[in-house]
Amino acid sequence: MINLINTTIMKKNLVLLLAVFALTIGANAFAQTSEECSIKGSIFIEAAKAKNYDEAINHYAPLIAACPTYSMAVYQYGEKMFKHFIKNGDNTKVNDMITLYNDRLRLYPDRTDAGEIAMKIVQLKYDAGLGTKMEQYKAYEEVFNTNNAAFKSPKSLYTYFSLAVDLNKEGTVPLANMFDLYDAVIDKLDTEEGLMAQKVIAFSDKEEAGETLSARDKKNYEAYEKNLGIFGKVRGSVDSKLGAIADCQNLVPLYNNDYEANKNDLAWVNRALSRLNAKDCDDPLFYKLVQQLHSLKPSAKSAYYLGKLAEKDGKASEALRYFNESAELETNPKDKSRVYYSLAENFRKAGKYSEARNYYNKMLEVRPNAGIAYLKLANMYAKSANNCGSTPFEKRAMYWKAADLARKAGKVDGSISSVANQTASSYMQTAPSKTDIFSSNMAGKTISFKCWVGGSVRVPNL
Repeated sequence: MINLINTTIMKKNLVLLLAVFALTIGANAFAQTSEECSIKGSIFIEAAKAKNYDEAINHYAPLIAACPTYSMAVYQYGEKMFKHFIKNGDNTKVNDMITLYNDRLRLYPDRTDAGEIAMKIVQLKYDAGLGTKMEQYKAYEEVFNTNNAAFKSPKSLYTYFSLAVDLNKEGTVPLANMFDLYDAVIDKLDTEEGLMAQKVIAFSDKEEAGETLSARDKKNYEAYEKNLGIFGKVRGSVDSKLGAIADCQNLVPLYNNDYEANKNDLAWVNRALSRLNAKDCDDPLFYKLVQQLHSLKPSAKSAYYLGKLAEKDGKASEALRYFNESAELETNPKDKSRVYYSLAENFRKAGKYSEARNYYNKMLEVRPNAGIAYLKLANMYAKSANNCGSTPFEKRAMYWKAADLARKAGKVDGSISSVANQTASSYMQTAPSKTDIFSSNMAGKTISFKCWVGGSVRVPNL
């Protein structure tokens, strides 16, 4: 009996010793693995930080294999590394980059935007020439429809639309589908431009108020301006890509053929009218569509188009009434801005500049990137110079104010930046020169305008 008890005790002690030994070995192994990961991770990250990618690439695969969750920085620097090789023509790294994106999303889902990753992979495959044109188009389409918030790259927006146009020419994407995509891409460009324009205007207003921007603010300001310029160029490229395909010669037969089948579809009638109006298609179909729209559902859009028809017939007061009605009813910012622009133009052409300014400003409230509104205001200010001062110097000082607005037009709307900057330069040449400022002893003084323009301008110091 005693021997049995002793044997049992010995067995228990042995099990305990083995457990302690196992734990000790496990802890040492863990410590060793953790230490190895730190060494491997540090070697890779330091090399990648120094942009010594030829060295870093040698350490990337062993690090990922042994320590996939060492740090998200590995995937951030890894992305930069693979971009470097791909940019320099090594397309063998494309699949490595795709694997990296998927690994990061799998291992760090809370710190990774799935839509952004999907967008990057689609663009990467396109740039590398992977897949057929249709496969590329479908890949963009899927991301655009399922991760629209992440689809904000101007390059990707243009690529997606460009593929649709090319496939339409090949007969594989219907004309109607391509026009629907055009509307969606332009709306997306408007959204992204509007967000950036608000930030540009905020910085611009600070500068005009005499505030000093921090180094970080200046960097962001420059980045937003640059991006707005890119968006403007992409908008122009999208329109150029569409080219003659979207002229009245193609639009009118398309919508005439589809009219009977779609005339009671409110969305279809609206889209058809929008495109015909954008191209100034003066065809009986336009009038028929306006009447049909008003009969289906009198709305902001039907009132707007009735205003356009009245305007074409030279009935300015009737057009104004319809435009005002449309502005009151409209809720879509883009469409509302278009109505305000029509109202502003109505007053501007009639020489009623003060009323025109009110509507240009309303347009800017709902669409901050509407550079054309700033440009029109600048033009009205310049034309009013002779009526806005008591001396030649004061009158010419108005051109400083006009130049400021022209420059702002270029800042918020890259598609007209060239014209806006040329206009601003022209106004500055007409404004008082340094010699004029010196001889008139006006440096640093403030000139107030008593005409409809109002406000003031500070004469530059010499």
